[in-house]
Amino acid sequence: MTTRLRRSVAGLAALALAAEGLGIALINWILGVVVRRQRMSLAGSDPELMSLAAWIAGGLFALYLLGCAFVALRAALRDRPPRTAARILLVTCGVVHGLLGAFCVALVGWGAFAAVMAVLALLVCTLLAYDPAEADRARDGGRRRGRGPGQPPEGVEAAPAPR
Repeated sequence: MTTRLRRSVAGLAALALAAEGLGIALINWILGVVVRRQRMSLAGSDPELMSLAAWIAGGLFALYLLGCAFVALRAALRDRPPRTAARILLVTCGVVHGLLGAFCVALVGWGAFAAVMAVLALLVCTLLAYDPAEADRARDGGRRRGRGPGQPPEGVEAAPAPR
């Protein structure tokens, strides 16, 4: 994948995740306001507590998605793969989107499913576009594990010196 395409995909993934995070926060804020104003109880639950829980859950999920967007944006701007912890964060975000897609198709419809799968595709492309081994070689200047510039790669035996 070319550098330009790789950076574009990571940037689009960051934009989609940021929009999704802000959308989730907005929806949960609205749900919390509706529950608070309706003063309805669900099996004896306190409406104030349900409203607060909706706001907290929406805020935490929005922060998670914005963190994933930050990781994707950083990869796009630096044109380097995310490190291990950031990669794990993006992988978990992909798993969450896979589960959300299954719920969306069952509960909301095919349009929501297509939107969630588009974000999942951007995440997968971002993860696969950057090869972590390539970044390690670039960072080490082509040398791996103490081998100098004139040494053969690891696993290859050096030819005996001429006599």
